[in-house]
Amino acid sequence: MRILFVGGGTGGHFYPLIAVAEVLVNSEKRPELYYMGPNPYQPELLTEHNIKYVSCPAGKLRLYFSIQNFFDLFRNFFGLFVAIWKLYIIYPDVVFSKGGYTSVPVLLAARFLRIPVVIHESDAVPGRANLMAKKFAEYIAISYPDAAQYFDASRTALTGIPIRKSVKRISDDPFAELGIPNDLPLIYVTGGSLGAERVNNIILRSLDELLPYYRIFHQVGPNRKEATVQTAKTLISNPELQDRYYVAEVLDSKMVNALLSAATLVVTRAGSTTLFEIALHGRPSVIIPIPEDVSRDQRSNAYAYARSGGASVVEEHNLTETLLSAEITSIIGNPEKWQTMSQAATAFAAADAAEKISDILLYIGEQHKS
Repeated sequence: MRILFVGGGTGGHFYPLIAVAEVLVNSEKRPELYYMGPNPYQPELLTEHNIKYVSCPAGKLRLYFSIQNFFDLFRNFFGLFVAIWKLYIIYPDVVFSKGGYTSVPVLLAARFLRIPVVIHESDAVPGRANLMAKKFAEYIAISYPDAAQYFDASRTALTGIPIRKSVKRISDDPFAELGIPNDLPLIYVTGGSLGAERVNNIILRSLDELLPYYRIFHQVGPNRKEATVQTAKTLISNPELQDRYYVAEVLDSKMVNALLSAATLVVTRAGSTTLFEIALHGRPSVIIPIPEDVSRDQRSNAYAYARSGGASVVEEHNLTETLLSAEITSIIGNPEKWQTMSQAATAFAAADAAEKISDILLYIGEQHKS
């Protein structure tokens, strides 16, 4: 059996594919796995999981004016013919798509070649690629109940988001793994794989107010560590508190697991994969979604998750140092509220999403073979 993955150019799309691959490579059928797209987010993870990379160009579908829209029309047109040719050679038994612009040529080629398609929607409001593919997808997996209204109920199931095993693991001694003393509540701040400049700046201006009571681990995004550390030194008025502030650019899955195991609270953007990782560890969170004029899905994700009771939402245009500090203190300083939020987060999590989707892929792949 052959299964082909496609989708997205960020960790939020790529990591769930890896989580499904982890299950498939250990299944009895042991299918051959392929990943098709312009550039894999982390090529080394494909090699680690015996996934063959197949290059295929794709162009973004922007809703705003850009000269790149003109060139990307040709990339998509060319990508469609490349996808048809390469899919015909591989002829997988099923295509699993996480959506995103990179999936469009492959999904259209799969339809042309009558190859079964399974799609997974991470967000509360579906992206354009998945809305296009819903017309011919054999099966549609969704992460939030809110997304069900956009799809045919007879082919749709609520599965949650597949999470990698290394992130799902509960650390025995996460503070030792991190090299951080377990003497104060730990706040983990993350803007996702690319960081979040506005959140980073607010955290820096809040350090004087937060560090007397908490330790803070701040993931700031690529190439930002040195500037962040230097800025923090100028803003922390008490030099003795500087060793309570930790900065990293990009984190591997083991570090993310240790941080989610150790953290008392998480301050985060509203990327769906990140929210489900937080939920699996039962950590209360403060969500600061990217504004709707920049990313239409994050705000809907934030409120869909917050309705579970596991998080509070602070809109970026309302965000100040005082408001963020007050929100953090209102959760950590109230043990009953913290416990209620922790239980709600755990209840929302979907620990078996990767297994459910793998079973569907194997079933559909077997039907196609026969």
